[in-house]
Amino acid sequence: MTSASASMPAGGAVARSPVAMPDDHVIVLFGATGDLAKRKLLPGLYHLSAAGLLPTRYRIIGVSRGELSDEQFRQLAKDAVDEFGRLGVHDGSWSAFAPTLSYVPAGEGGALAAAVARAERELGGKPRRLHYLSVPPTAFAGIIEMLGDRGLVERARVIMEKPFGYDLQSARELNATVHAVFDEAEVFRIDHFLGKEPVQNLLAVRFANGLFEPVWNRNHIESVQIDVPETLSIGTRAAFYEQTGAFRDMIVTHLFQVLSFVAMEPPTSLQPRALVDEKVKVFDSIVPLRRQDVVRGQYEGYRSEPGVARDSQTETFVALRCFVDNWRWAEVPFYLRTGQRLAEERRLVAITFRRPPRQMFVRSDCPDSKFDANELVFELGEPGSITASFLAKVPGATLELGDAEMTFRYESSFCAENQLAAYERLLHDAMIGDHTLFTRSDGIERLWEISAPVLEEPDPLHTYPQGSWGPDTSHQLIAPGRWHLPGPATPRTSTA
Repeated sequence: MTSASASMPAGGAVARSPVAMPDDHVIVLFGATGDLAKRKLLPGLYHLSAAGLLPTRYRIIGVSRGELSDEQFRQLAKDAVDEFGRLGVHDGSWSAFAPTLSYVPAGEGGALAAAVARAERELGGKPRRLHYLSVPPTAFAGIIEMLGDRGLVERARVIMEKPFGYDLQSARELNATVHAVFDEAEVFRIDHFLGKEPVQNLLAVRFANGLFEPVWNRNHIESVQIDVPETLSIGTRAAFYEQTGAFRDMIVTHLFQVLSFVAMEPPTSLQPRALVDEKVKVFDSIVPLRRQDVVRGQYEGYRSEPGVARDSQTETFVALRCFVDNWRWAEVPFYLRTGQRLAEERRLVAITFRRPPRQMFVRSDCPDSKFDANELVFELGEPGSITASFLAKVPGATLELGDAEMTFRYESSFCAENQLAAYERLLHDAMIGDHTLFTRSDGIERLWEISAPVLEEPDPLHTYPQGSWGPDTSHQLIAPGRWHLPGPATPRTSTA
């Protein structure tokens, strides 16, 4: 197979929009000693500070179970940055960041209200408040009500982690609880997938390039795959995973969101309202799922994991076929797949194009065989890449075809240091009030609505070996096509 790497010419133009700077803030981080805070949020806030993207004046208040002093919390944050941060601790940056950190044990809210008031006095004026709920979903309602009771809603926004509900009814109840305290404009339901640079590049490739925009429809695209296999087991997440499973954890929260970026109509502008409106229109157009279009699997040995019920019916794998019933995408299947303990960890979107109407080239070794279709593959893992596959003539006296690829790679084309990690971008967006990469209440309710048929009457589980590509039935789901992963088929040639 031949390949060509695409890179930006020296001195090439880069279109930039000005970076919005947040107002002064008091950031309240609930679940501040948890795994997400240590791996992503504390290192992310530190990197934003070092990059000059936090407000000129700010304070960060950690809230969690357990007694810690401010100094102990600062040490916890420093250890987290050392272990998980992209840059590590630098004396100058850390000495500026550390004094902004303080800690309050979780409780009925009086101590937190006092800590917020003290931080606001130190900052002066009327800083905004940002409450980040990095806690289990069962704790959302209690924290939201406490914030309302303690008067911590004024000038405030709230970020809520996934999943937002477990079904349509619970999502509606949670939305009602949230809307009793916060306006929808102040609510940011986070999906870190949408914060990834490669995911956002879906929009840039589609709407900024005359090469792709005209063919982005049912006339030219045969199918779309969104594939997020993972190699890890559930580890210590049994309590969470047994309540959610792969469908609630990944399909509703992540993969449907990516689907909306692939399928949305051109927005009237790049303003958040216009983009979110188009995403919700996609959700409204998705046909409710059917049992025969969903394959559920569970990896062998899952029921022996600590904390897992011995008769657990929780799926660790999901593959599904769905349809967006509108003019652009009528009858084009979208295939989604995700799971734990699979053969490889990847994050990709594969756009498969229709074959030419007349096949002039045939395989000399098998005249009835067809060449594989062309694909445009977006690697969503950071730093990410975009690969276009096509057929080209192999040099020689005969007209022989071979696979060829053109690949754009972020790390070799742009300055990788300019890239923000997903949580960093989303934290910054929430502080400036930008909803572009977040989910709206009507959108999340619609996703639970289209998922209801397969959640209420789930398909039987199929076991699969650890390190495999899931149950065999998932390959039957996509037949006569194939999943882009585990990789291209045997290289093809043809003599005409």
